[in-house]
Amino acid sequence: MSLSMDLASLQVLMLVSVRIIAFLVIAPPFAQRSFPGTVKVMLGIGLAIAVLPSMEPSTVNYTTGGYIGALVIQAFIGVALGFCVLLVFTAVQSAGGLIDLMGGFAMASSFDPLNNSNGAQFNRMFNMTALALIFASNAHQIMLGGLFRSFEFVPPGQGISLAQLSETLVSGFSTMFMSAVQIAGPLLIIVILADIGLGLLTRVAPALNVFVLGFPLKIYLTLSLVSIVYLTLPRVVEALSNRSLSYMWEVIR
Repeated sequence: MSLSMDLASLQVLMLVSVRIIAFLVIAPPFAQRSFPGTVKVMLGIGLAIAVLPSMEPSTVNYTTGGYIGALVIQAFIGVALGFCVLLVFTAVQSAGGLIDLMGGFAMASSFDPLNNSNGAQFNRMFNMTALALIFASNAHQIMLGGLFRSFEFVPPGQGISLAQLSETLVSGFSTMFMSAVQIAGPLLIIVILADIGLGLLTRVAPALNVFVLGFPLKIYLTLSLVSIVYLTLPRVVEALSNRSLSYMWEVIR
């Protein structure tokens, strides 16, 4: 038994593999360091083999430099699509960071080797919860489906519009910050009101040490009310999955 593959199909397989691997390196949940690089490469090649039958064989006679340029373009497309997904889901982690900052937990931040970043308790908890919900809700399959559909609109060997990509990234950044504030908003408002109340209390009793009361009070409020925000994360992840898919469509169309 022998396995044969013509040069045109091999060229298309390499182009498809590069785009998929670049996407897996950037986009959550596959971008986590718990996924070894070897596994990402093998998964990317396996998915490329599954997508290959729907691809048209390449009719372009690439030179060595032209083919390397085509590989770079496909890697750029994969990174751009993966960054659109990463940008959207960063909102959940940013919401946890806001809660840490306003609740007084940011002072206990530490290095997270899994995400290769510094973060406090709720920052990491929200991030890990979002990753778990991505798998539980099959959102990762939706993202991979969007990646596979990208080959229909932008076949291997073609590029994307940089102007459309820049507009999508600007919109994605604004959406990320807005979503982070909306997720953590109810708890942030309560903590801000507590700060205002403590400020008014110092006007009534100037000798009162606000710093002694402020930190325990904000920590108590955060721990008591964070469940309200935490229970909304399944809906939030679902909405962010749809948003990331729409951003991917904007980039490739």
